[in-house]
Amino acid sequence: MDAIEILSQLGSPAGRADPYPLYARLHELGEVVEAAPADFIVVGYDAINAVLRDPGFGRPDQEIFDREFPGWDENPVFVQGVDWILNLNPPRHSRIRSLIARAFTARRIAAMEPAIVKMADDLLDAMADNGADGAAVEFMHDFAYLLPVTVICELIGIPESDRESFRPIARDVAGVFEMTDAESLPVINAAAVKLLDYFTELAATRRAAPRDDLLSDLLAISESADGRLTDAELLHNLTLLLVAGFETTTNLLGNGVQIVLQDPAAGEAVRGGSVPPAAFVEEVLRFDSPVQLTSRIGYQAKVGGLAITEHSSLTTLIGAGNRDPRRFADPDVFDPLRQDGGPISFGGGAHFCIGAALARLEGTVAFPRLLARFPKLAAAGQPTRRERLVLRGFETLPVTVA
Repeated sequence: MDAIEILSQLGSPAGRADPYPLYARLHELGEVVEAAPADFIVVGYDAINAVLRDPGFGRPDQEIFDREFPGWDENPVFVQGVDWILNLNPPRHSRIRSLIARAFTARRIAAMEPAIVKMADDLLDAMADNGADGAAVEFMHDFAYLLPVTVICELIGIPESDRESFRPIARDVAGVFEMTDAESLPVINAAAVKLLDYFTELAATRRAAPRDDLLSDLLAISESADGRLTDAELLHNLTLLLVAGFETTTNLLGNGVQIVLQDPAAGEAVRGGSVPPAAFVEEVLRFDSPVQLTSRIGYQAKVGGLAITEHSSLTTLIGAGNRDPRRFADPDVFDPLRQDGGPISFGGGAHFCIGAALARLEGTVAFPRLLARFPKLAAAGQPTRRERLVLRGFETLPVTVA
């Protein structure tokens, strides 16, 4: 099977459901595969790491959009997206990310742990009540979604009464990362407009009456004299923080629970204390990464023995890198105590995920509490995967807890 056929299968429903056998075949072809002229697929761990850390490889930004996607600015989600730190190159990326990082501090994240513990316990209480008679509980909605969305909304400063309505809207916006046809654009655009309108109104409220939250701090930074963050940059990146802040962690939680359901010994090891929660989280991130790929624009360089050309396209398959047999012994075995850990699930270099510490904290709080609370946790029917390749997770994951 050649690279083109493998990549074609990755885009199929079966390939999206389980890409790992196809990743294994790509590994047999080398660390980097040229799928077409100036179109490279990077699958090796070391090669991906090198690309993500090399500032010479850029992100597809507004300049690329202007050249390759005429009319892009007629779509609100793209207008917002060209301001997302995810899609920026220096010097704009450096300026905006550094300003956001001033408010998104390690101290602020660490201080949220008691609140996250309470949120998790409250959700577990509700799951226990709903499943007390042996009835199935929908883990994705009742916990995996609600915990991260509550946490990111609490961090940003979104009122509790508004939070539940964000799920469908934010999920629609997240569709832009997977978009394979223009037919999905109207729904994505409509959701992006709703979020922008909401954040515009909330920002006005916080300007009038600041609180101890991320939005108030970002507004103070944007209005300071040094390195001003424009209103558009602030509001557009709030959408990114909201969407990325719960989508990826929701997938982390769902993927981790599915691993436990398929391998109860893994859950028992966390429950019994022989596996530290942080090690379990890291292995979930490696074994079934919530984000499977990202992209870069090339320059004259060599990666994995291949010559990369200027303006070429590179797709770094993070999910494949995390299963690279050159880097990990028995890569298809879930082993939280492995000595060769170190997933690249949060990226690397200048674009390393700004919310990585928050996602890890939520996972290390949630998994041990869930497993201790429900020692009889079991599958209650077939789960359904979301038909996505970039953001890998479940749509439904029914379980019993008693």
